Amino acid sequence: MRNHVNNPADFSCELVEAGALLRYLQSLAEPEYQRFALGLLPGMPPKRLLGVRLPVLRRLARRIAREGWQTYLNTPIGDTFEEVMLRGMVIGYANIPFAARLLLVESFVPQIDNWSVCDSFCAGLKIAQENPEGVWRFLQRYFEDEREFFARFGIVMLLDYYVDAQHTGAVLAALNRVRAQGQYAKLATAWALAECCAAFPAQTLAALEEQAWDPFVRSKALQKMKESKKIPASVQQQIRLCQKE
Repeated sequence: MRNHVNNPADFSCELVEAGALLRYLQSLAEPEYQRFALGLLPGMPPKRLLGVRLPVLRRLARRIAREGWQTYLNTPIGDTFEEVMLRGMVIGYANIPFAARLLLVESFVPQIDNWSVCDSFCAGLKIAQENPEGVWRFLQRYFEDEREFFARFGIVMLLDYYVDAQHTGAVLAALNRVRAQGQYAKLATAWALAECCAAFPAQTLAALEEQAWDPFVRSKALQKMKESKKIPASVQQQIRLCQKE
């Protein structure tokens, strides 16, 4: 098992064609890590989480992206955490034309049902750096989607790639449009607001004061801002005043 973890070099894309990928992933699993990971994913059925470490999945995804992503992406997968995570990673790593990749992203988002797959998938979508305006237009539908992880996908993409001077006003407006009631969508919105405050405190605090926000989101955002090491003492004083209102 440790040999797999250090170097999954025995993988062959023929495993995908033979439908043996799940058995290969099971061979990479570590029971201790499975128990640890289950503690980070409340509600995840134990039978759906094998216990394969994320760096191992990333190495495997890169190999599939180099050697056989077309076959892999055209092969149905199961619903284990690792199978879904791996699919998202390959979509990010493979050399796929922009429009075709967006179609794959669109088809993948409905498979996201936990924060870990969502956030790892977003981190791998470097196309947002290559074509920021094209991806920004694509993301607009997700900010107002009432489904928890559809909205979280849009928010985390915004957080990962668009907290910059060019997009400040658009980012704050997009966060204010979020209406999803799921906890992980609300927590992502609060997290994004805190990161915006670290980068653009005046605009972010003004938006919190001037616009209507979900009470939980506003409270959690101010809490995260107060706890942030990135925000200077002068701004922290304004945050404390906002908390008292």
